[in-house]
Amino acid sequence: MAAPLTIRMHAADNVAIVANDGGLAAGTVLPDGLILVDRVPQGHKVALAAIAKGAAVLRYNVAIGYAQNDIPAGSWVHERLLHMPEARSLSELPKSTAPAWNAEPLEGYTFEGYRNADGSVGTRNILAITTTVQCVAGVVDFAVQRIKAELLPRYPHVDDVIGLEHAYGCGVAIDAPDAIIPIRTLRNISKNPNFGGEVMVVSLGCEKLQPERLFPAGSIAIQTVAAHAIGTAASGQNTPHNTPELDVVCLQAEQHVGFMSMIDSVLASAVPHLERLNARRRETIPASELVVGVQCGGSDAFSGVTANPAVGFCTDLLVRAGATVMFSETTEVRDAIEQMTARATTPEIADAMAREMAWYDAYLGRGQADRSANTTPGNKAGGLSNIVEKAMGSIIKSGTAPISGVLSPGEKLQHKGLHYAATPASDFICGTLQLAAGMNLHVFTTGRGTPYGLAEVPVIKVATRTDLARRWHDLMDVNAGTIADGNASIADVGWELFHLMLEVASGRKKTWAEHWKLHNALVLFNPAPIT
Repeated sequence: MAAPLTIRMHAADNVAIVANDGGLAAGTVLPDGLILVDRVPQGHKVALAAIAKGAAVLRYNVAIGYAQNDIPAGSWVHERLLHMPEARSLSELPKSTAPAWNAEPLEGYTFEGYRNADGSVGTRNILAITTTVQCVAGVVDFAVQRIKAELLPRYPHVDDVIGLEHAYGCGVAIDAPDAIIPIRTLRNISKNPNFGGEVMVVSLGCEKLQPERLFPAGSIAIQTVAAHAIGTAASGQNTPHNTPELDVVCLQAEQHVGFMSMIDSVLASAVPHLERLNARRRETIPASELVVGVQCGGSDAFSGVTANPAVGFCTDLLVRAGATVMFSETTEVRDAIEQMTARATTPEIADAMAREMAWYDAYLGRGQADRSANTTPGNKAGGLSNIVEKAMGSIIKSGTAPISGVLSPGEKLQHKGLHYAATPASDFICGTLQLAAGMNLHVFTTGRGTPYGLAEVPVIKVATRTDLARRWHDLMDVNAGTIADGNASIADVGWELFHLMLEVASGRKKTWAEHWKLHNALVLFNPAPIT
């Protein structure tokens, strides 16, 4: 039988988590002589000392809750025993107070990527077909399957053809102030570096989100004059004078007689885009051109012990190499706001973070919810008592580098470094918004397990526990559970992840999500009313 193993994150903590597979039984004697009075499941907390009613329960040297009643030493400490702390006020936060970050630059690392005309770099070479409304999703999916079967074999240097399907475009209050979020999200996703600057649109014709509104004049460099009309007669709108036409297939245009006419138009429109993409070749690119989004989902108590710290170590490596990293998930870092503002490069960056948090607090308040609504049954089953504990493990993904930028939902990156991209914590919405920001590689940690993937960028999945990595051996790309097992350090797994990123970015290695073609749908964040 394996020796009892617990993990304490800070010397001041009065709880530790049980690391043993299957947990530990009541009566188990820990190495320090403490006897468990309860059975404690794996990943759950044990009281290292008696905790009086009302006293703080400390993990990461942070009060993750207050005892509802006296908790004897050796007890299982779970969410039903704790009162969650109130959210930290967003006033009087520390601003740019962290010590100077003097990490040495990391030089000489490269990958093989696709350089775009706008200076961005892709890790894949994909034709993406933008849709203006959910109504056309079925037609686009049918056309994409035809393109893959009939056209793609002629263009061996094109990795894939995908439809940017979403649930937006009509039946919405499109002039409401918050409608800018889904609109700019879809616009910026269409400009993701992995799409090579090619923009092709399929429209219905009568939707509120007209192509000209999605891509107003000057918002994007049009590669070629459209092969198909926008269908102004069907939409009742006029194309602006002396502006290049977008390449739009409008299904309601009079030229289309029957379903196959629509499909033939989409295929004909795809050809010039495929030809230009097929002419591209990978070239050696410095690691500074990586744009990495980091995210966690299906989190457990090991997320903040193994996978997220390893990702944080890798984040620092990337920033040292001159690359760009985004961390997100507003509700999952809300309780770490003091750490974030202290690491801001300027007081203005700190203020921007607090502004995004305040906006999201108000958004949740309108729905009569707060940050506590975030924690899932799976999170709790994995040992996370509440959102405060979850936040302390989530923020570690951001590493230790200074935070040099803040993005509102749907905005696009403008400079390199470590950025806080404000997004909901929902896996699918967060990934969608990070795509809009311009990521070309995604890292996703999980403890409970999720087959999450994106068609638009490679997703590297990191398991927090060896048991998950063993059971999901053909879904997890990296096993950070070796840290808890004592077989690897955080630095070991961080470097493993860094080297894997370069291999995946170069196309020399596929992630398991790519191998199985596991792709989650895009989910646009729409806080505006639905009509």
